[in-house]
Amino acid sequence: MLKQRIITGLIALGILLFVLFVLPANAAKASIGLLILGGAWEWTSFLKSDSPVARGLFMLVITGCILAVGAAPASVTHAVLLAALGWWLAALGWTFFFPTSIPGALRWLCGVAVLVPLFVALVELYASGPQYLLCALFVVWAADVGAFFFGKQFGRVKLAPAISPGKTWEGVVGGLFVVGIVAAVFAMILDVPAAVLVPFSLAAAALSIVGDLTVSMFKRTAGVKDSGALFPGHGGVLDRIDSVAAAAPLFVLGLGWLGITA
Repeated sequence: MLKQRIITGLIALGILLFVLFVLPANAAKASIGLLILGGAWEWTSFLKSDSPVARGLFMLVITGCILAVGAAPASVTHAVLLAALGWWLAALGWTFFFPTSIPGALRWLCGVAVLVPLFVALVELYASGPQYLLCALFVVWAADVGAFFFGKQFGRVKLAPAISPGKTWEGVVGGLFVVGIVAAVFAMILDVPAAVLVPFSLAAAALSIVGDLTVSMFKRTAGVKDSGALFPGHGGVLDRIDSVAAAAPLFVLGLGWLGITA
């Protein structure tokens, strides 16, 4: 399983680097849109309906929202990112009360709240410079990989047993430790003070855990382990972008607040 995860991860990284640094800007942004639509299709399995009409309608809603925010002025996209930050903070509170019932309408709204701001954030990071998008992704991945290995080795105290029994507080600490190292490396690459980027990256990584747990709530409610099987050893699109969905809006806003990007 670990070998499969590594091979899949390396292939995905190669594709990502091609998209970010080789493809023209419009093609790269279209690729981001397709990734979000892949996540949207998987989200339809969380809806309280197996009707093809409902699933198709949800896809149309997400597509329409992506097209709308893609053509919106900066003031609108900034508001979307602020709203997303508020949503993820609310989702953090929600995780303390799970298991709870999730009405059908709320499943639709949460899907929009997860996927549409993620599209905005990824495009904004790419527009600021592919290196910033790569930094954000590596921070989230570092938290995930560190948590996996430290949790396997030292994990004892469960983080959220009702949502994701495999996650532990030891894994969280280990993940944040790895994030600190990765952020320090990117601070040199981006020519940004490590004293600024490292604490900020730790905050974004902590919020990424909320994204993982939130999507896990929907998977658990729907009775599925993985959202899909597109990435062997890793699951589906949502399994790969759930943490990014929570961290990316904060990353965009934070880089601007800190004066790192315009």
